[in-house]
Amino acid sequence: MAVFYPKLGFFSIVIIFLATLVANLTAKPRLVNFSPPNLFPPKYSLRDITKRSTQTILVSVGDIMLGRYCNVQMLQNKDWKYPFLNIADFTSSADITFGNLEAPIVENCPTTETGMIFCSQPDSIEGLKFAGFDVLSLANNHILNQGEFGLAQTQEILKKNQILPVSPNPLSIKKVNGTSFGFLAFDLVTYPPPRLAVFGEAGRAVDILIVSLHWGSEYQKQPAKSQVELAHQIIDSGAKIVIGHHPHVTQPVEEYKDGLIFYSLGNFVFDQAWSEETKKGAIAKIIFEGKKIKSYELVPIYIENFCQPRLVK
Repeated sequence: MAVFYPKLGFFSIVIIFLATLVANLTAKPRLVNFSPPNLFPPKYSLRDITKRSTQTILVSVGDIMLGRYCNVQMLQNKDWKYPFLNIADFTSSADITFGNLEAPIVENCPTTETGMIFCSQPDSIEGLKFAGFDVLSLANNHILNQGEFGLAQTQEILKKNQILPVSPNPLSIKKVNGTSFGFLAFDLVTYPPPRLAVFGEAGRAVDILIVSLHWGSEYQKQPAKSQVELAHQIIDSGAKIVIGHHPHVTQPVEEYKDGLIFYSLGNFVFDQAWSEETKKGAIAKIIFEGKKIKSYELVPIYIENFCQPRLVK
């Protein structure tokens, strides 16, 4: 739209135009508040991050035996990670991964496909690290198959590779997300149970006490009455979780008061391919919210090729 200045001459209009132009060019810019769009929104809010930081995932497996025919398989495939190739993604994803190491790790372990005197090669530690193990029980009826020296060498190799060995004494402690997890392990196949005061003392020293028990009868699908009574007494005394192994088959899980009892998780890596039940196992996945159990699940596994567990879909 044209603007007319009827009372102004041509030169006056030119002067006004030039004055306006100079004023616009010399004026300070007007500040405008501008918030750019959040192109990369955070996956979690601060509140969610705070909440998640108090959660700890514990994964526990059953018997691990890297000797005998499992050792033969690793040698033939030239891969010390061979037993864990189909399961490591799952086990290594937890904050704490725990299991029962059924054979000592020693130098000059003989290669054999048979027998009941177990051992595994020092290089087999590579598979345990690959699978993400943080804590391993050494309290079982095969850990002394290579004598006290074999046990000492196993402990040394585990510690050197940042894996915490667990035995009846002392209490082994791992701190995660500000929560202290204590581990005790007992071989009740060979030795009598400890006094119950042990669990009370250990329970007071940590936020969460986990007790590993090598116990029960092999190949039996149900725990004995005496096992149930003992497990209850251990929870009553101060433990939060009881994890059982040795039967080589799975047994029930029990919710008792504010704790959990896994009577047997069965085999995890074992060359007992002679029956379907010994090829089946379970992984206990427990989620803690601070000092409390938030949830848990049993994840079934199946062992193939004499020593390779995989998740059952």
